[in-house]
Amino acid sequence: MSPCNFTHTTFVLIGIPGLEEAHFWIGFPLLSMYAVAVFGNCLVVFIVRTEHSLHTPMYLFLCMLAAIDLALSTSTMPKILALFWFDSREITFDACMAQMFFIHALSATESTILLAMAFDRYVAICHPLHHAAVLNNMVTAQISMVAMARGFLFFIPLPLLIKRLAFCYSNVLSHSYCVHQDVMKLAYADTLPNMVYGLTAILLVMGVDALFICLSYFLIIQTVLQLPSKSERAKAFGTCVSHVGVVLAFYVPLIGLSVVHRFGTSLDPIVHVLMGDVYLLLPPVINPIIYGVKTKQIRTRMLAVFKISCDKNFQAVGGK
Repeated sequence: MSPCNFTHTTFVLIGIPGLEEAHFWIGFPLLSMYAVAVFGNCLVVFIVRTEHSLHTPMYLFLCMLAAIDLALSTSTMPKILALFWFDSREITFDACMAQMFFIHALSATESTILLAMAFDRYVAICHPLHHAAVLNNMVTAQISMVAMARGFLFFIPLPLLIKRLAFCYSNVLSHSYCVHQDVMKLAYADTLPNMVYGLTAILLVMGVDALFICLSYFLIIQTVLQLPSKSERAKAFGTCVSHVGVVLAFYVPLIGLSVVHRFGTSLDPIVHVLMGDVYLLLPPVINPIIYGVKTKQIRTRMLAVFKISCDKNFQAVGGK
């Protein structure tokens, strides 16, 4: 191969292959999803912060999960909407590296928070008498800080490893945003260190988290099945339904995207795009809906907020 004498300073993002003429109209559903994600997660953060009775580990972790989803969607959606509405396909190298870092670091932090929520459910169900002592507010805050540090420290090397590569030929990415696997494939250089570190980081963070989440639920199921009455078992399982739904919404698209990137080279490009969009958009949109529908305390406070808002609007209209 000939030596690489230059490197690209920008990358080109793509929308949905074959539907370029419909990009303008596709942007509106994307905006609606973003609006739902922002409104829903802001509402969860507001409710947990203002309702003192919700200042418990489970809801504090939920508040942090909502904040992460807000940051994750906001770090990508404005550029995606610009692509679909204004055909703004180019993204500078440094902006791509920043976006890539935040996507991976925030996803890793979210994975750790999901593990912390699983641990909270395990202690609450398997060792209820020790729950207040084991998971007090100080420990909850420490776990949250460790989650952030773990996510950011593990994924700081990714953009640094990308910066050492040269990009001489194609600079067209296969997603509407920047992720490590996608950018790495375009490099005109040895990408083995990138592949090894990227896979190692994912296994040590998401892989380990998923393993311990499964272990937590295995122990929870064992404990719940030993409860004497059917109603007690149903109540115990009911406290886990929302968390299980959020875990599946996070890990299923993540695993699917990883499989597509590593083994789906022969698949239609639209499969890569759709899997990437589901991985990025689904959790921020569906998480507040799951907790809003399935958690009585959150649902009650949400309805109260809407009722107060409707009453104020009614009074304002009546006053006129």
